[in-house]
Amino acid sequence: MLQDRFGRSIDYVRLSVTDRCDLRCTYCIPKGFKDFEEPADWLTFDEIERVMAAFTRLGTRRIRLTGGEPLLRRGISQLAARLAALPGLEDLSLSTNATQLARHAEALKAAGVARLNVSLDSLRRDCMAEVTGSDSLPPILAGLMAAKAAGLAPIKINMVAMQGVNDGDIEAMVAFCIEHGFILRLIEAMPMGESGRSVHYLDLQPVLARLVARFNLVPQAKTLGGGPARYWRTPSGDFTLGLITPISQHFCATCNRVRLSVEGTLYMCLGQEESLPLRPLLRAGISDAELEAAIRAAIELKPERHEFREQPRKIMRFMSMTGG
Repeated sequence: MLQDRFGRSIDYVRLSVTDRCDLRCTYCIPKGFKDFEEPADWLTFDEIERVMAAFTRLGTRRIRLTGGEPLLRRGISQLAARLAALPGLEDLSLSTNATQLARHAEALKAAGVARLNVSLDSLRRDCMAEVTGSDSLPPILAGLMAAKAAGLAPIKINMVAMQGVNDGDIEAMVAFCIEHGFILRLIEAMPMGESGRSVHYLDLQPVLARLVARFNLVPQAKTLGGGPARYWRTPSGDFTLGLITPISQHFCATCNRVRLSVEGTLYMCLGQEESLPLRPLLRAGISDAELEAAIRAAIELKPERHEFREQPRKIMRFMSMTGG
């Protein structure tokens, strides 16, 4: 098992398969941005499988496919099937904006993707158009229903809560999740790049207090997946709420993950710069033993915590450059 210098076990890799996206969410990719990685610099499927096989040999048990929008990567279901077959891997999941999900849901399920996280910040069409830069709500809802019909479960709705934008939509999203059996996760916006810093931050602690009182929510001891969310649920079990609070109540002490970007850079933390470029090593003919040694050395670089609150302007790269 990989372990960093602070005693944290690292068993989770978030794998970005593209930095491109068909939406322009205000907290992620800036409008007009075109400086994406060239496809020739993307890790190939063979390279991805090789790196992920090294991680699983070192104790990684969870892989999440991310982006950008991962469903824009041609052959994504075939890649998922290759990763799902890796010895030792217990959980393969995917994060998506769901605009392309209706035509991929059944193939993803067949490939071995077990769980989905879907970005959905409002059920109001005008609000989603404002946040994402296009009329995205209809295809997202169609994708969600296709995923539900395909048997992908659990499906988590990731809602970035923003002051004055969608903070009045949270109760409606709760009702939607109860109706469809989805898990709702409220997320505090992170100051990554100018796009992330432009978002009107909303402290989720008062929101949590309001929802606990209204829905009689009780804390859940167990985690759902390998991520940082803390969970509450109704006594009847018909609704589960998760909170991801990197600003008001960070979770760095239990961080168990690293991120691999589309061009092969291994990032130790969303909010710090420590990283290791793996692509040059792979294309220079590094052996499997050398690759494992490089990964172990990189884990030693993992910082104790981010500094989003203390130094909000520190990280210049935006979310899709790292992998969400």
